[in-house]
Amino acid sequence: MRMPLLLLAAVLGGTALVPAAADLPAAPATAPVRGPIVQMFQWPWDSIAQECTSFLGPKGFGAVQVSPPQEHVVLADAGYPWYQDYQPVSYQLRSRRGNREQFAAMVQTCNAAGVQIYADAVVNHMSGTGSAGSGPGSGGSSYSKYDYPGVYSDADFHGCRRDIANYDDKWEVRNCELVGLADLATESEYVRNTEIAYLNDLVGLGVSGFRVDGVKHLPPEDVGAIFGALQDVPGTGAKPYVFQEVIADGTTTAGEYAGNGDVTEFAYYGTVANAFKNGSLAGLANLPDQMPLPSEQAVVFIDNHDTQRSSPTLTYKDGVAYDLAVAFELAYPYGTPQLISSFAFDNPDAGPPAAADGTTEAAGCDNSAWVCEHRRTIIAGMAGFHAAVQDAELTGWWDNGNGQIAFGRGDAGFVVINREGGELSQAFQTSLPAGTYCNVMTGELSGGSCTGDAVEVGGDGKFTATVAANSGVALHAGAKLG
Repeated sequence: MRMPLLLLAAVLGGTALVPAAADLPAAPATAPVRGPIVQMFQWPWDSIAQECTSFLGPKGFGAVQVSPPQEHVVLADAGYPWYQDYQPVSYQLRSRRGNREQFAAMVQTCNAAGVQIYADAVVNHMSGTGSAGSGPGSGGSSYSKYDYPGVYSDADFHGCRRDIANYDDKWEVRNCELVGLADLATESEYVRNTEIAYLNDLVGLGVSGFRVDGVKHLPPEDVGAIFGALQDVPGTGAKPYVFQEVIADGTTTAGEYAGNGDVTEFAYYGTVANAFKNGSLAGLANLPDQMPLPSEQAVVFIDNHDTQRSSPTLTYKDGVAYDLAVAFELAYPYGTPQLISSFAFDNPDAGPPAAADGTTEAAGCDNSAWVCEHRRTIIAGMAGFHAAVQDAELTGWWDNGNGQIAFGRGDAGFVVINREGGELSQAFQTSLPAGTYCNVMTGELSGGSCTGDAVEVGGDGKFTATVAANSGVALHAGAKLG
């Protein structure tokens, strides 16, 4: 994260002691879903439930990353900014997006639609200096910095009570305060067990995984002890999927945390987003060789809620260039793709559309205040492409040395992307079986016909197409007529 529950006694009382690091089970590597993860940033629980049933499940999305579900500060004087949700004051499930009952119903509904829920977990810190005196929290809890009645007291926080000044000092990064946020002593057995109880509460409701916020500010062994001690997801026999936000630098590497689960690969966002912004795509041919993490441990993205605001190389505001970059992310076989569906903003601190008391209004794609990137034609079509090609190998890479590329995914799919200002017209060699395919960048297979363009692949695996400027063609076996 970058930005300017009270637990029931019965829950805490039933928490097992933290096991030794050597005894921790290995976290699953790569997301256990076919479709991509989509971060439904700041969407309320009822709206996510509806979207899982009406769109995300049917279109092949695999999981939703939801915003932090725990009670948080309420910053009315600052206009209820987005980042208030990343300042916990307790672990009860009552945020501006809904209450415990609504959260549980959303998880159940999405799971039934074939869409897993991954919760954004804030375990490094509690509230900050900037929220002092703003209480109560979103669930009505009273608190002050370093004192959260029934949860944490002064002794549960690190003694370095100043902002991180030197990011070259790993001790300081992990023990001092990130922009004034009370830094939890996660090496403490009590703190670990309190967080494990909260996370297991979410797992018990059917949450299948976690995105872990601000991981570079935590020692790897603390992350491993907390998330390695989680119970199995009900009905699966599997541990929750874990992916960790690590903004690597010269002091902290993503690889330090790979033993705990997957890691967000910020180098990918820099490389791919810049290539599509500049229109020079040929250099992406050997993308894995440019990445610090192996594919099976990387979670990749074109933008997320932080980069949209702090370093917006490409966002929804960039139109088709953004859509094509996401299409590439969903087509090229590197990493687990994470998308975002966000709300429109001009002020980087602005929160989501809200009522007068700061509670989030219902999200919906018929309201222009919600961007709904996941419903854009190219992105929605490529979610199904990603689900269809899965582990098929990269084949037949072609490029013109600049902004036009094409490649296959074995005999399961084929993609052409034209990021240049002129048409691309030629024959393409694929490994696809002969037949008529829907170009899922322009529509879908519905009722036995294509709602967008149709492409004929011959018996030799070739097809000829004229690809307009800043557009593409994507064919896969799941969108083949007949």
